[in-house]
Amino acid sequence: MSGDGLRRGVAEFIGAFALTFVGVGAIAVGAGLVGVALAHGLVIAVMASAVGHISGGHFNPAVTFGFLVTGRMALPLAVVYWVAQFAGAVLAAVLLTGLLPNSLTDPVNLGAPAIAGGIGAGAGLVLEAILTFFLVWVIFATAADERGTFKSIAGLAIGFTITLDILFAGPLTGAAMNPARAFGPQLVGGHWANWWVWYIGPLLGAAAAAILYEYLYLRPLRPVPVGSRETGLDEPRPGETAVS
Repeated sequence: MSGDGLRRGVAEFIGAFALTFVGVGAIAVGAGLVGVALAHGLVIAVMASAVGHISGGHFNPAVTFGFLVTGRMALPLAVVYWVAQFAGAVLAAVLLTGLLPNSLTDPVNLGAPAIAGGIGAGAGLVLEAILTFFLVWVIFATAADERGTFKSIAGLAIGFTITLDILFAGPLTGAAMNPARAFGPQLVGGHWANWWVWYIGPLLGAAAAAILYEYLYLRPLRPVPVGSRETGLDEPRPGETAVS
């Protein structure tokens, strides 16, 4: 692993650890829906702002997948991110089981996501996909897009998105939107019912949002013709002679 990969991986590990430790901890101590939503949103806002300039502040394998499928990240680096994210979430869940009273660390209270009664696994998958679509769409619009209105405070917009997603769907699917955030409590608590919902759903939603934003707003499908009214120039500017 290169020095840059190590630095990025450590940042992703700490971010994923913080998300799981604070978010799952809020669930375990009974913070309530609003408290849990704020805990997840605030920790992401803080950590993304803290290390976004180092690793991009993904902390989520689905987000990394979105950057991979759009060609914004090479596969070897994506693997480093995934290992760091899953490891951080697992360590956080392990520590919570040792630090919190036994009465708070059963699989449900430890934050393993679950589908509410009356909702099928398929509906749960679609919900997780849509929620993750919103999250990755906002990440691309505020952090990946250089024109993003909130680029300097992208972490805040990303944190708000997580908060509003949990406020709506937390009681329905847990609104994990993050395979690593789901995996840590699932592994430690041994709670694997419908486990695939929180892996396939977020990956599909992230890929859809990333590809759509990339091709609509970040990647011109054809160059602007030289000398057209769009350019008003006789010579092309950088990037106008070939698809970027």
